[in-house]
Amino acid sequence: WLNKNLKPDGTKYNLDKEGLKIYTTINSKMQRYAEEAIAEHLGGELQRVFFNELRWKNNRPFSNDVPKSVTDNIMRQARRWSDRYRMMSAAGASEKEIEESFTKPVKMTVFSWNKRGSVDTVMSPNDSIRYYKSFLRASFMAVEPQTGFVKAYVGGPNYRYFKYDNARQAKRQVGSTIKPFLYTLAMQEGYTPCYKVVNVPQTFIVGDTTWTPESTDKPEWIGKSVTLKWGLTRSSNNISAYLMRQFGPFALVEMCRKLGVKSFLDPVVSLCLGPADLTLFEMVGAYNTYPSRGVHIDPMFVLRIEDKSGNVLSNFTARKREAISEETAYLMVNLMQGVVNEGTAARLRFRYIPVGALAGKTGTTNDQSDGWFIGYMPRLTAGVWVGAEDRQVHFESLALGGGSNMALPIWGLFMQKVLKDGTLGVSSLDAFTAPPGFTADLRCTGGDEELEGSSSGRDPFFFN
Repeated sequence: WLNKNLKPDGTKYNLDKEGLKIYTTINSKMQRYAEEAIAEHLGGELQRVFFNELRWKNNRPFSNDVPKSVTDNIMRQARRWSDRYRMMSAAGASEKEIEESFTKPVKMTVFSWNKRGSVDTVMSPNDSIRYYKSFLRASFMAVEPQTGFVKAYVGGPNYRYFKYDNARQAKRQVGSTIKPFLYTLAMQEGYTPCYKVVNVPQTFIVGDTTWTPESTDKPEWIGKSVTLKWGLTRSSNNISAYLMRQFGPFALVEMCRKLGVKSFLDPVVSLCLGPADLTLFEMVGAYNTYPSRGVHIDPMFVLRIEDKSGNVLSNFTARKREAISEETAYLMVNLMQGVVNEGTAARLRFRYIPVGALAGKTGTTNDQSDGWFIGYMPRLTAGVWVGAEDRQVHFESLALGGGSNMALPIWGLFMQKVLKDGTLGVSSLDAFTAPPGFTADLRCTGGDEELEGSSSGRDPFFFN
């Protein structure tokens, strides 16, 4: 804005000296609740568990299966990006002198999840790099569906020590959080949540070879007739692959574009499992289309800018466009309510929010490098990403490193606080309403009830 707008005399505004008043969409209470939720889950539980796991790794914080050549390269890059390296290089120090300086212990203050937020210690710069790489990062964003206003935004666990915006700068694999976009394509093309398909692995011909997505379903589920709602509720790779076979990767890319995803998407069949690197900002904006009744709204942060005298210099409005039909959006709400009520995100129900209209999707990527949860209530959409700075640093098990364990609790804690507040316009009494004239029967019976017994009682903690 400063580069595009000049003062009446033709000179540029000075952000530090002009006394400009910038009014944002952020709600101070929601912002505080988001920061508290991250601190409670990361600082109070998840990081401690991760540190315990690191004790048994040979080249911590990196996973044991990562080649030393890879970790050496990661460390080398980290040194070159450091202030120490840049300052010594500018002062004329040789490469050998710089490298040696990273091995000598020095006094320093480093981040810690204690009450003070830091600890004084002595360690070498190399060890400090490994120390910081062992911390899990998190990003969070909440948006108001009706307006696109960003109500809470957290780019990382602590800005003083982690000066990187993981919500909008970082692009990470999205995993199963991309699956709703594929189901949206199906709903838009006339399918319903109760449409039945046979649950079998799908094989694709890719060039001179074939690719069969690994099944995530129990053996007793294979070969059964199941509904699409069952497929998304269980995050079944077989059903996602079936839909990919019906529509193809180019149609999925086009749907992602309609929902507001702007990052590069490779139109390959494996896209149905979420290998794409996208931002939390894009994902939350896309999911917000569902409670917004099919209208995509570009998330916005700033309402207006005034000069020091109160004169309005600029007003801002959200850009809106119809991305999908209102009926399709409602069908997707129904599909993702199943994920929360009895699927991979059921932990929300039995631990955080037992009542209220709620929908969403978990996501976990290769080697548990990224954990996601994006969900919404009728009046608020929010998303969480959790992972380390490097993908080679991660939990070894899906039980600990899955999105339902890494990211979902932050979402649950945040929404708990918002609902308990009672002054933020979000209530457990809010409901998703069907479009006028909607007649589809969403009571899916006869397709998967015989399978329900085989999955009942299983803690969704262990789902992908």
